[in-house]
Amino acid sequence: MAYLGWTFAVLDRELVQRAAEVARVREEVSRQQEILKILGSPQSQVVALEGLKPSPAARGRMWWHREAGGFFIATGLPPAPAGKTYQLWAIAGGTPLSAGAFDADPKGAASLRVRPLSGVEKVDVFAVTLEPAGGLPKPSGAMYLAGKAP
Repeated sequence: MAYLGWTFAVLDRELVQRAAEVARVREEVSRQQEILKILGSPQSQVVALEGLKPSPAARGRMWWHREAGGFFIATGLPPAPAGKTYQLWAIAGGTPLSAGAFDADPKGAASLRVRPLSGVEKVDVFAVTLEPAGGLPKPSGAMYLAGKAP
């Protein structure tokens, strides 16, 4: 009888673990579907970001949909110093709005899912700066990437 109780306990723990895995996979599939929707929408703008003086070899690409948000990728970014992070900015009507903070991997690659920006009809420029960890409400650091929206 003890063996049966132990077996049920083991199976119950495994069932809980599998349910958590299924939940993570469903969440990832949902995230991927959101990104595919943005990438495939004819209403999405594609903005190329070019490297600036701190990192001229860096490149970025922003797929932006006013209602759905966007997806940003970058390559060639140098590792951020300790206590620093990269921050993506959407500049609309001369006002920079934070689109999120991110870190680059050791090879300089990064990606960021960007939520829609409330009240913004058109973004004029996307830019990336180096800011204190966690980001800031307004840019203060060196600009690494910038690209004008069509």
